[in-house]
Amino acid sequence: MTDALREKLVQAGRVLVSEDQGDYVAGHVTVRLPDGDGRFLMKPAGIGLEEMTPDNIITVDREGERVGGTMPRHNEVFIHCEILRARSDIAAVVHTHPPHAAAFSSLGRPLLPVGNDGAIFCAGVPVFSETTDLIIDQARGRAVTRCLGDHQALILRNHGIVTAGRSIEEAVWLALKLERACRVQLMAERPAERSCSPTERIWRGKAGAPIAPICTPTSSIISSGVGHAGTADHRRRRLTSRVVGPHLP
Repeated sequence: MTDALREKLVQAGRVLVSEDQGDYVAGHVTVRLPDGDGRFLMKPAGIGLEEMTPDNIITVDREGERVGGTMPRHNEVFIHCEILRARSDIAAVVHTHPPHAAAFSSLGRPLLPVGNDGAIFCAGVPVFSETTDLIIDQARGRAVTRCLGDHQALILRNHGIVTAGRSIEEAVWLALKLERACRVQLMAERPAERSCSPTERIWRGKAGAPIAPICTPTSSIISSGVGHAGTADHRRRRLTSRVVGPHLP
């Protein structure tokens, strides 16, 4: 069983890096050992997520101390040991610094169900903003755990993300979907590409329920016009005439 979990942890690191969630030697992923004493397997410090092997993965106890393996542990181990201590339903925890989630977290906006990825988190994603420093002690680890509550994903303000899954696969899947949800919302909120109300207003329906936005991009209004001027042929002619003149074949 332990060997299988080590292999899954290795594959988890490779998947995260393949989806742009690697950050050199930063970022870590853990999985609870099934023996019930609070120990878990963890990516060691000093290597990238994609550099994990079954042999270099370390074992950590519920207090955050390394009890197996030779490589050092991450100083943010307390994200993992405190979540796993508080949540018996959780088997694996991911912490990464994906770029879109980090950028989105700096804006102080709620994550909204702009697309399918965001709809997964329609119950809301807590934002931990007590500090933007590293989570390097038990007190901060417990604060992150309290902020997570009974959710399975959390955004660390100006820092990164944390996801908690009932399996390694689920924790990784949530991390990938959360980054995509942040990226899609950032794209949707680019003011130069829309001529409608802010996203927060669009999605605020009755009793807080999300409604589908009706938004016409400014670029299409300018280039298309109305009626026959909106056809592909007329748009081509109008654009070309501005560049090479009105005499078109």
